[in-house]
Amino acid sequence: MLFWLKVAHIAAMAVWFTGLFLLARLFSARVRGTRDGRADFFNPVANRLFFRIATPAGVLTIAFGMGLIPWIEPSGWLVAKLGLVTGLVLLHLWLGVHLYALGRGRRARGAFLLPRLLGWAPLVLLLAIAALTGAKPRSVGDLPPPGTATATGEPHSSSASSSASDGSERGRWP
Repeated sequence: MLFWLKVAHIAAMAVWFTGLFLLARLFSARVRGTRDGRADFFNPVANRLFFRIATPAGVLTIAFGMGLIPWIEPSGWLVAKLGLVTGLVLLHLWLGVHLYALGRGRRARGAFLLPRLLGWAPLVLLLAIAALTGAKPRSVGDLPPPGTATATGEPHSSSASSSASDGSERGRWP
């Protein structure tokens, strides 16, 4: 079950990021006035991409990720990752606000910086989230499991199963 939950989380995340990359490209085309930025192409494609693909994939990514939390040893990298995911959700909502403003015929504020910033923001967030998830660095700091007053000072391991199998009392959380 855990394996399939991870697969579903990664697949939904891939679809969500693909939607964010394409939305940034569509907004860039809109600002530059290229063929993809014309209202007869942009409006239906961007709306379909945002509301039918990226938003459901984002909700599924967060739901599957929340389902994975009980199997993860709590530490500082997880808090940092959840902070980056919060930033990603805010970026997604900001794209939705701009899409709504364009649908109402208003020019979105910050449209000059939009293609320059939003083209890179999903990529930077993706790389940061992947790096934190893959490395699980101790340098960010470990959080003690609920109910313990201090950390035991045991060596860091990158997987919860190895700390549970080394005979320590810390085990897997919860």
